[in-house]
Amino acid sequence: MTLLELGNGFSFIANQYRVTVNDEESFVDLLFYHTSYIVMLQLNLKSKKFIPEYAEKMNYYLSALDDMLKTELDNPSIGIILVSNKNKLNVEYALRDINKPIGVSSYELSEYLPPEILKELPTEEELNLHIENK
Repeated sequence: MTLLELGNGFSFIANQYRVTVNDEESFVDLLFYHTSYIVMLQLNLKSKKFIPEYAEKMNYYLSALDDMLKTELDNPSIGIILVSNKNKLNVEYALRDINKPIGVSSYELSEYLPPEILKELPTEEELNLHIENK
């Protein structure tokens, strides 16, 4: 693909643009800026068929890019996911309610489990042996 295939007004910003959130790095495949629409365009290239997780990741990147790069003059960023194949219904369901509220929580395991549960759980050594034998 060449820049001209996207149309007029696109400016190339970066290939594998680094996005760092809370010391965790991710990389946007291709990042462009459109001079007429005053918007950043993120292009993700996937050599496989579309899966809903691609939409989740794109939403994450767009939110991060808008917080980190977008100015008050810019329009909200746009994302394009290029895949080898797609099922229209899967794409529709993945994108339909992308702004639906989702909560994320962490959990912590207690070191003091009841003895009847502890005796049913494998030990750390047993788990390591199982992992090594895989």
